[in-house]
Amino acid sequence: MQPTITRRARELAEDVLWPAAAEVDRADRIPPSQLDLLAAEGFYGLAAEASPEQLARVVEVLASGCLATAFVWLQHHGAVRAVAASARPGLREEWLPALREGRRRAGVAQAGVLPGPARLRARRVAGGYLLTGEAPWVTGWDMINVLHTAARDDETVIWALLDPVTGPTLRVEPLDLVAVAASRTVLVRLADHFVPDERVTMTVPFADWPARDAAGLRGNGSLALGVVDRCVRLTGSEALGRDLEQCRAALDTGSPEVMPQRRAAASALAIRATAALAVTTGSGAVLRGSHPERLAREALFLQVFGSRPAIRSALLSGYAG
Repeated sequence: MQPTITRRARELAEDVLWPAAAEVDRADRIPPSQLDLLAAEGFYGLAAEASPEQLARVVEVLASGCLATAFVWLQHHGAVRAVAASARPGLREEWLPALREGRRRAGVAQAGVLPGPARLRARRVAGGYLLTGEAPWVTGWDMINVLHTAARDDETVIWALLDPVTGPTLRVEPLDLVAVAASRTVLVRLADHFVPDERVTMTVPFADWPARDAAGLRGNGSLALGVVDRCVRLTGSEALGRDLEQCRAALDTGSPEVMPQRRAAASALAIRATAALAVTTGSGAVLRGSHPERLAREALFLQVFGSRPAIRSALLSGYAG
């Protein structure tokens, strides 16, 4: 699968995503045709069909075409994996085919698994849970059909599929991002929002989550590598291309213990690559809406997206000593 799906991803990145990337950057949402195309080509089911390394490579290639589109599409895959692995009767049958085909598209709210006090709490009631609190980063609002949400019930994480519909118990606040604004990323506030048991995909001890989270950090690093890949193509720099290959190999072979440092290295490389592109381009790089200007904003965005304390520490150590 990998050579074929990666080759097709490259074709879409070059022929569809990259030519429209500047226009998407100015828009208030991803064009439906782009996400529909990814669904029609089978990209929404990759989390259930491809290896983590294969999926990471596709993420990188699509992000090299349009980071905003890849960013929205990437959020879908956690729900696919959770539903595919769920032992809850009927959940796979009801949800997995539509998720894999992209007929149902998922976002993710990870507030319940973030370090520190729970930002989103779950309280057990008859037939399900009441969720209260906020999820600070939810991507794809008005472009998704379901929100895979983590909330904490004491020391247990409850993952469930919520309908992303505003109402008395669910409110949203749009976030004005420096880049990928078309991702329609919002802050979600919940107040005793009911989710029934049949929508729960899994429960996990909170103490076990950091290890699971560290093992899953690899994929987000591919967004940064996608920005680097585009800079390599625009500058023609062989040295930067070698750095990209080395960074990708380090992520592919990294253990959970070293993954935060290697994720940080990918984000730092994106900053260096966009700086190299700006210098190579010259004064045109500072024109608003130019490719170098947009890619620099995207690299800035990727310094904090999907971050963790260990990633932040590694970045600060590299930048500030």
